[in-house]
Amino acid sequence: MAFWFSRASRSFRASSLTQLHLLSPSSPVTKPSPLPKTPIPTPTPYQYFFHFEFSAPKSIHSSPNPTDPSLSTTSSSPFKNGGNLSTSSGGGDGGPSKVSQPASSSWIDLYLPESVQPYARLARLDRPIGTWLLAWPCMWSITLAATPGNLPDFKLLSLFGCGALLLRGAGCTVNDLLDRDIDTKVERTKLRPIASGILTPFQGLSFLGLQLLLGLGILLQFNTYSRVLGASSLPLVFSYPLMKRLTFWPQAYLGLTFNWGALLGWSAVKGSLDPAVVFPLYVSGVCWTLVYDTIYAHQDKEDDLKVGVKSTALRFGDLTKNWVTGFGIACISGLTLSGFNAELGWPYYACLSVAAGQLVWQIWTVDLSNGADCNRK
Repeated sequence: MAFWFSRASRSFRASSLTQLHLLSPSSPVTKPSPLPKTPIPTPTPYQYFFHFEFSAPKSIHSSPNPTDPSLSTTSSSPFKNGGNLSTSSGGGDGGPSKVSQPASSSWIDLYLPESVQPYARLARLDRPIGTWLLAWPCMWSITLAATPGNLPDFKLLSLFGCGALLLRGAGCTVNDLLDRDIDTKVERTKLRPIASGILTPFQGLSFLGLQLLLGLGILLQFNTYSRVLGASSLPLVFSYPLMKRLTFWPQAYLGLTFNWGALLGWSAVKGSLDPAVVFPLYVSGVCWTLVYDTIYAHQDKEDDLKVGVKSTALRFGDLTKNWVTGFGIACISGLTLSGFNAELGWPYYACLSVAAGQLVWQIWTVDLSNGADCNRK
């Protein structure tokens, strides 16, 4: 034991002397060499504020390999590539541009069950503009038929609004069933539920039956004259999708279908038709449809030529603005005549002037060679 303490004591003294020698003033002090200076990169504006990385969820059809690059995508700063958030590849021949936009979630994706979503898209519930275009002639007619000095019947307005929603959905379903072979060849329509195979034709047909049954329930709320008049529009609804195969004027046929409510709304209030009021209203609605749907058809000109379907956009060609200007004049003239025969006051013509100004702006500013602009206008 004493021997062990003696060895430990000598080791401690030797270690202490070595440390004292290093700390003594006589020992040379060496300064550590400075670290090399490296330049600090200057961050570009927004470099760290707008850089996001997203990992796409695995699909049931995707590869189980976690290193598969198709399972993840990276979205960098939107200020790259000149700040463009979308790319467009327009044809060099001046044809309509095909705009590629990032997929965005609609209210259908957010609020409806996954099993219901394809049916909602089949009825175009995420694109309500078609329902409004179908409902407005009904609203005009109901308003014209109202007793002077009184507001239109809100119950009728509500019924016609629901009917427009169902009839538009039924028309879109019929269109997709008959055009499923064409839709697969057109860029804008190839992802529709039936064309893409998400829904089978039988499922689409069953959904069509449900919509027509609900529409019948609404039609039965009207008087007998209106029931017969409303049911007589069904041949137009079912035959419209075939018109693009037969004539260059499918937009005119669509106008006959979409504006049937101009006749039906008046009869629902009055129990009959007044030709002096409703016929000019109906014709003006058809001309209005020829304006907006001809503009809309210009975005599909290239695809229509490839698959062999017809449209007024192909029929009018470079003279489209001249044609739609004529239809716009006929539309406003018909509305003016209808209001005159209905003995309406100056507020009607003031509102009609605003509508005419909007129509002039739409025709004047539309770029028929730009598919995205045609879609907006």
